[in-house]
Formats: sequence, structure tokens, C-alpha cells
Amino acid sequence: MRHYEIVFIVHPDQSEQVPGMIERYRNTITTGSGRIHRIEDWGRRQLAYPIAKVFKAHYVLMNIEVTNETLSELDHAFKFNDAVLRHLIVAKRDAEVGPSPMMKEEKSRNVTEAQPAAAPEQRESANA
Repeated sequence: MRHYEIVFIVHPDQSEQVPGMIERYRNTITTGSGRIHRIEDWGRRQLAYPIAKVFKAHYVLMNIEVTNETLSELDHAFKFNDAVLRHLIVAKRDAEVGPSPMMKEEKSRNVTEAQPAAAPEQRESANA
């Protein structure tokens, strides 16, 4: 199995469907005997350029370890989901388990597992 980093952006009108989409993709990965190292919901952000007259979109980052069959199944699910505007799959050498630089921003949240709330000193350093 190989490590992959996936970022997909969802149409802003479909933002309420993002938790369900994450759960569906999580089930696809785990049923294919894959592992999830990190899932981050970055929230609604400004796009670098408009896509189909849309200026903002909902971003999600996933770091996973899967087989080629499961990866192609995920790619197929992204391509044929009308809510997903774009997706990018990048092969990685090692598993990325720490928080991404985007997680330092206040609107982002980690949805990998039921994580305990960040310690107050971590929240203060993130707000600085």
C-alpha cells in the first residue's frame, strides 16, 4: 500500500453535505483495508480563480494509505460527484500525521477521529 494526500473542493451550495461525503470516503478506504492518517476540514475558502462562476468553495484534506484498487475507486467517486469541483491526489513517501499549516487557522478543524479539544495554550499560540 502507498501513502497519498488528497485535497478536494466542494461547491459552496453543497457544504452541508461535506460530513456525509467524508464519511462515505472514509468507509470506502476502510473497507478496502486502507488506513486514514489525517482528515482536515478547512472550511469555505476563497478560490484562486473562479470555477464555473463560483468564487468560494469548501476544502477537505485527507492523508491515507490505500491500494491501487481503492485509490481508483476514490478517484471514480470524485469524478462522478457533481458537488466536487476539483480534486488532487498526490503520492507521498511517508505518512503525514501532524497538523497541516492550514490547521493553524481558526476556521479549520480536524475530523480524523474524536480528538480531545486543544489545550488552552495551543489555542492561544494558534491565535497569535
